[in-house]
Amino acid sequence: MPVDEKRVTNMQNVVLENRTLLNVSGVIDVLNFDEQLITLETELGILIIKGSNLKLNKFNLDNTDLSVNGDINSIIYDDKPTNRSEGFITRIFK
Repeated sequence: MPVDEKRVTNMQNVVLENRTLLNVSGVIDVLNFDEQLITLETELGILIIKGSNLKLNKFNLDNTDLSVNGDINSIIYDDKPTNRSEGFITRIFK
């Protein structure tokens, strides 16, 4: 599969454990993140995670899984289209 192609299965799991550990599948890219806000591009839309002391534990591009820990206050899907040229992870691995 060429690098530019994105796997789209239109399936996603979002599992929150005790409001401190979040596992998300179907993640295409990390748009931005800091200790209070993480914005993800997923196969089902933009996913916004808000909280405090947020840390990206694991992001596997091969199987599109992401793990976050910290004090998670909200998980929101945003249906608004994004105007971005490339995501954070894409810029790091150039």
